[in-house]
Amino acid sequence: VQLQASGGGLVQSGGSLRLSCAASGFMFRVNTMAWYRQAPGKQRELVAAITSGGSTNYVDSVKGRFTISRDNVKNTVYLQMNSLKPEDTAVYYCSRPTRDWGQGTLVTVSS
Repeated sequence: VQLQASGGGLVQSGGSLRLSCAASGFMFRVNTMAWYRQAPGKQRELVAAITSGGSTNYVDSVKGRFTISRDNVKNTVYLQMNSLKPEDTAVYYCSRPTRDWGQGTLVTVSS
């Protein structure tokens, strides 16, 4: 199993980034996928998840700003992040919940 995350970087407050996670080694389309993040000195938290049927849920702090989506042909899950805030700064991880983790991609939002 591989989960290859990309798309992180440095962005100013109010800016946007799109994270991508390319999955392989398992039947992507039948699995719930998720994005987590871990900020310095804090515990890892669930940011967003999407089921095989396309249902989504978000942590309250990103509702209305972030959108999770998936492409079952490309075996890829995305996280569109708009109106970014400095408190969104973290390493973002792609996950097949309870089973697999990607390597993480750093998002830094400057004020």
